[in-house]
Amino acid sequence: MNFNTRKWVKPEDLNPNDSLFGGKLLAWIDEEAALYTIIQLENPRVVTKHMTEINFMSSAKQGDIIELGIEVVKFGKTSLVLKCEARNKMTREIILTVDSITMVNLDENGKPKLHGKTKIEYVKDRFNDK
Repeated sequence: MNFNTRKWVKPEDLNPNDSLFGGKLLAWIDEEAALYTIIQLENPRVVTKHMTEINFMSSAKQGDIIELGIEVVKFGKTSLVLKCEARNKMTREIILTVDSITMVNLDENGKPKLHGKTKIEYVKDRFNDK
C-alpha cells in the first residue's frame, strides 16, 4: 500500500472527546481516493459511488500525523475499486481501514464513462512513453 498523503491533526479536527473527528478523517479519505482515481484514470470527473464497512481501530489526538494509504483492488469498466488505511505516522498504529471504495469515471454529462485502464500507471512512466 502506498502512503502518499499526510495530515496533521489540528484543534479544528477534534470532536468533544478531544480525539480526531471520524467525519473529518472520512473526508480526508474521500478526497485522497478521488485524487488517486483522477491521476490513475486521467480524468478530473470522478465520484465516490460506494464505501464498504469502515472499521475504526484506534483514535488520533491533536498533534498526531496521520498517513493515508491507498491501494487498487480492481479496475472495472467505468470504475476503480480501492482500499484504504489510515495510520499514525510516528507509531504506525492503524486508525481506520476501508476494504472497498468504488470510484466512478464520468463523462462531461455526469454519466459513467469507460476508461480503458487495466493496470496501475505512474505519471513518471507516462512521460517516459511520450
